[in-house]
Amino acid sequence: MEFSIFTQIIDFMNEIRHNWTKEQILDIYNKPMMELLYEAATIHRLHHDPNVVQVSTLLSIKTGGCSEDCGYCPQAARYHTNIEGNDLMSVQQVKAQALRAKETGSSRVCMGAAWRNVKDGEEFNQVLEMVRTINKLDMEVCCTLGMVTENQAKRLAEAGLYAYNHNLDSSEEYYKEVISTRGYQDRLDTIDNVRKTNVTVCSGGIIGMGENVADRAGMLVALSTLNPQPESTPINALVAVEGTPLEDEKPVEIWDMIRMVATTRIVMPETQVRLSAGRTQMSREGQAMCFFAGANSIFAGDKLLTTPNPDVNEDMKMFKLLGMNPQKPFTKKVQPQTVEATESEYQALGEKPRWTRPEHKIERNEAAKEKAKTLK
Repeated sequence: MEFSIFTQIIDFMNEIRHNWTKEQILDIYNKPMMELLYEAATIHRLHHDPNVVQVSTLLSIKTGGCSEDCGYCPQAARYHTNIEGNDLMSVQQVKAQALRAKETGSSRVCMGAAWRNVKDGEEFNQVLEMVRTINKLDMEVCCTLGMVTENQAKRLAEAGLYAYNHNLDSSEEYYKEVISTRGYQDRLDTIDNVRKTNVTVCSGGIIGMGENVADRAGMLVALSTLNPQPESTPINALVAVEGTPLEDEKPVEIWDMIRMVATTRIVMPETQVRLSAGRTQMSREGQAMCFFAGANSIFAGDKLLTTPNPDVNEDMKMFKLLGMNPQKPFTKKVQPQTVEATESEYQALGEKPRWTRPEHKIERNEAAKEKAKTLK
């Protein structure tokens, strides 16, 4: 009898659910801390090696000048944040950075471009060549390039892309308080386009933008009810940058971060939960608690696009202290094959998709834009 009950509990913890409600997730998030940690750690060990962490390097291949008004982002052209912009990097520059990342323990390179959406043309062709180049280094390749069409996603897949990052950022309700230049459905449609290929999905969000706990739960509802759930979910703590609309937000408490990681692990058992932005504000002890609660992926390197990040050597020291090891590439999924441009089945269609522009007014975004005009 006792064995039967134990088996039922294990079966329940192994279950991947796509019908979580906000109320159920709030109940999990608000559990007593020790109970929450125990449940999350138990589920984590059923689905993952607790002593292995996937290490990625995030590389900004095109910085600044973005037309969006994301309230958290220093790369938005309309704000004055002293971010030094740069044009698209060359393939050779990216290859050199990827080799450096590989030497320091990263198994994945994630390339980010400050674009609203991908546009067919020479720059996208150059990104496709970057994907081919890094995949041939036997490293996982991830891109975050904004919205993509189905054909563009298929071209990335052909080149050897392993993952595509497209964060939901927050709940659908609170999203409207942060961004006015694109719609939430566009985010979901992009993820759906990626799902029509063999590329894995990386999607998460940011806490500390002024949202409440219900909004955090709402974001997890949106992510966990995707079928399949994202293979990777970054949990970012806002890094408040001077000049952005969210510059005055207070740093996220470590306990909030631990709760968010643990709750994500429980509702998305097989997903790799990534500690992303905000790690410079966390102690080793705080990060260790996040790993115990189910985080098993980090971004390494001194920068996350434009914001500070712990030194990679410090991360390796922390891993050694905790008895943790970097995950080898292609552990969760086999390496994609690279199709050369000359043999590609999919060609540029010159698409001009009508991604939405809600353009409602967000008071703090408008204030930051007006302030920037006086400083530029």
